[in-house]
Amino acid sequence: MSSSNYDPTSVEGIPDAGRARLEQNKRGLFTSDLSVNEFLLVKQAGFDPLGLVVGSSIYHIGLQGSNWKKSQEMNVLSSAMYEARQLAMTRMEEEADQLGADGIVGVRLDIGRYEWGENMAEFIAIGTAIKHREGVLHRAPNGRPFTSDLSGQDFWTLMRTGHRPVGMVMGSCVYHVAHRGMFQSLGQMGRNVELPNFTQALYDARELAMERMQSEAQDLQAEGIVGVDLQEKNHGWGSHVIEFFAVGTAIVAAEGGIDAIASPAPVLDLNARGRPS
Repeated sequence: MSSSNYDPTSVEGIPDAGRARLEQNKRGLFTSDLSVNEFLLVKQAGFDPLGLVVGSSIYHIGLQGSNWKKSQEMNVLSSAMYEARQLAMTRMEEEADQLGADGIVGVRLDIGRYEWGENMAEFIAIGTAIKHREGVLHRAPNGRPFTSDLSGQDFWTLMRTGHRPVGMVMGSCVYHVAHRGMFQSLGQMGRNVELPNFTQALYDARELAMERMQSEAQDLQAEGIVGVDLQEKNHGWGSHVIEFFAVGTAIVAAEGGIDAIASPAPVLDLNARGRPS
């Protein structure tokens, strides 16, 4: 993500109660959305949770006209969806910096809409800030706390096999898919046939989102991205406008090499149907 608005010392916009919460965390009382198993595995990986960190941005999403006959990216909407998430992520990272964290695990990015704002949405980033127990620096190459949407279990597995996260990377593309003509629809009724205009439009939109996510990983000097999630959602813009959102965790090889990776153990699912009685 861009570092243009990032200030590691900033507490601007954090409510008084939020600042008091961070002060409590600094004195040793951690909060976390980790499950018990995740908490124990993060501890076993050599990290201590410092506190739950949050970033929020209520964003007005502008309007953009489109040609109903043409498939195209809605650049105004793409920018709005990306910038709003970036603001929320940046504020979450600034809270982590207030706690002296190395990074944030289990990050969730949610979008909330409210009846009192038809063209507004709240973008929320939330995760658990952690710090290495022995003081080994695990921050991203840009000096900011790393972010990751990996679970505590996946974070532990990644660390013990000689890799570490450097940042949560994302790409967004809001795309208008052209309407099919009425006569074309009637002509294909009852037939099994590919719709090339739809196929190409959705293909193009996904590729734009993926390409932008990979560009962010390159900026972080990552060797790869794990846990990629490619989402398709309509946020109330109409049936032919869809956001394609790609997100994952960029990783690099950690110092010390890779530990021996245990062979996977077979698991018998006793709840599976058709098992012998």
